[in-house]
Amino acid sequence: MKTGFVSLVGRPNAGKSTLLNRIVGSKLAIVSDKPQTTRHRIVGVKNYPDGQIVFVDTPGIHRPLHRMNVRMVDTAMEAARQADLVGLVRDASIPSGSGDEFVCDLMGKSDIPVVLILNKVDRLSKPKLLPIIQAAIASFPFVEIVPVSALDGTNVDRLEQVLLARLPEGEPLYPQDYVTDQPERFFVAEIVREKVLAFTRDELPFSTAVAVDQFEEPDDKGLMRLYCSILVERESQKAILIGRAGEMVKRIGTAARHELERFFQTRVYLDLLVKVRSEWREDDRLLNDLGM
Repeated sequence: MKTGFVSLVGRPNAGKSTLLNRIVGSKLAIVSDKPQTTRHRIVGVKNYPDGQIVFVDTPGIHRPLHRMNVRMVDTAMEAARQADLVGLVRDASIPSGSGDEFVCDLMGKSDIPVVLILNKVDRLSKPKLLPIIQAAIASFPFVEIVPVSALDGTNVDRLEQVLLARLPEGEPLYPQDYVTDQPERFFVAEIVREKVLAFTRDELPFSTAVAVDQFEEPDDKGLMRLYCSILVERESQKAILIGRAGEMVKRIGTAARHELERFFQTRVYLDLLVKVRSEWREDDRLLNDLGM
């Protein structure tokens, strides 16, 4: 039996969360086209006939501008240091640049083996892939390079076998039915935040957070009541998020409620309030409360 931790690291928008969801077979991490969507360490466990892999999705490694972003990058690096194997996820559809070099430099400071996962190959023709692989071989001593598409599943099964083969021998770390260590409140906040990301643009997606104020288990009629606050930094952002006659926050709430009902398999009452918390991304106490 093989078992161990595989940390998925890389730049923002490389597709780490999409890959985690694809491998585990359920939506553990929210996904959007906005950079820095993932803010937390997210564990997903996958069992195989000959072993178990504990995948750890991490925030994208980037130049931090706020205390929140510093914590995000620290979370990613700590997960990499504690792993048995690192899966460095790179967007193969865009040219490699200084950001990729920076990530490789960080990985080079550890003796943990690194597998390069060239994601989004569905956007490339095969003739364009070979030079990318050759350049990657010359840039860093990767133990393996595996091209995949997390979106359509191309080569993901081979990636899983490559990762499993390189893990140490050992008994499973978690029971067969264990999937993640995240509590239900985490998924409530993340699903609401995903809808905020989907319906907003410019700076607003990065200036928002979601706090679960009250979580009530389903009553005898099967109704779960959830009360959440969407935090913004300025009154002008609050006005945009609420929208004319409350239209925007209603759209967010409706979309989030539908997904929460699918997630919990029960009816959901969702109450959303928009609150201004100036400079919340610099507030250590609030970041602690948000689980960051």
